[in-house]
Amino acid sequence: MSNDNQSKEMSSMDIYEVMKHLPHRYPFLLIDRVLDYTAGERLTAIKNVTVNEPFFPGHFPHRPVFPGVLMLEAMAQATGILAFKTTEDLPSEESLYYFVGIDNARFKKPVEPGDQLLMEVEVVKRKRDMWKFKATATVDGKVVCSADLMCARKDIS
Repeated sequence: MSNDNQSKEMSSMDIYEVMKHLPHRYPFLLIDRVLDYTAGERLTAIKNVTVNEPFFPGHFPHRPVFPGVLMLEAMAQATGILAFKTTEDLPSEESLYYFVGIDNARFKKPVEPGDQLLMEVEVVKRKRDMWKFKATATVDGKVVCSADLMCARKDIS
């Protein structure tokens, strides 16, 4: 195996590695896999949207649509993984990684069952435990959601 292949394998994460880096669980874990990341810079992750999602019976019964707020949450979870990878830390019982702000959120196209949400998040800046990211979600190469996300890690104990 070449060094390029080894470094590529080391920068992806399966669902078990994702669960080590996020405290979220069903039905609120919205990252299925991390395709690639560079600590301190950027991360690319996917969410496979199935008709079995728990919110589809109510959103909407006649035409299921992935809620926009959950696209923002999925992108925020991707930022959490990137933040933990950057700080070389893991979530703990003594702290939480909070969503603290959203600017410039735009929803361009509905996301439906069968779609694969490809999320790309990029660190814009970090000041102590406060982070700002630029985030974009696409389906089949078309932007469905974008936003500037602010998150913070806070001790809760």
